[in-house]
Amino acid sequence: MFTVDPAASTPVYEQLVECVLRDVSSGELMVGDRIPPVRALASELGLSAGTVAKAYREMETRGVIETRGRKGTFIAQGRDDRDAAAARAAARYLDEVAGQLHYSPEECVALVQHALRARSEG
Repeated sequence: MFTVDPAASTPVYEQLVECVLRDVSSGELMVGDRIPPVRALASELGLSAGTVAKAYREMETRGVIETRGRKGTFIAQGRDDRDAAAARAAARYLDEVAGQLHYSPEECVALVQHALRARSEG
């Protein structure tokens, strides 16, 4: 279901989060779909349960998944929710960079573009 590369520079838990987000974006995973329990996925991927649990906590914080007790863990986020989460993150970024650090709008955009280039270059 999910794949990660332990040799990559991106931490494995982040790769797992990105994998789920990508599958949600592509429609491969839909709201309400169940994802494997932490221990099962850790075993399947050859990872520690702690690493997978960290990814699940991150996704739960972002509103991507929800845990329903003994029933399991499910995809909780539709596209609208994802856009809203991105808008909140952008607002937090602007509060800090433009508000607290006094960067201009143009400088804020340049910082984001630089970060995206650096991320794509690995």
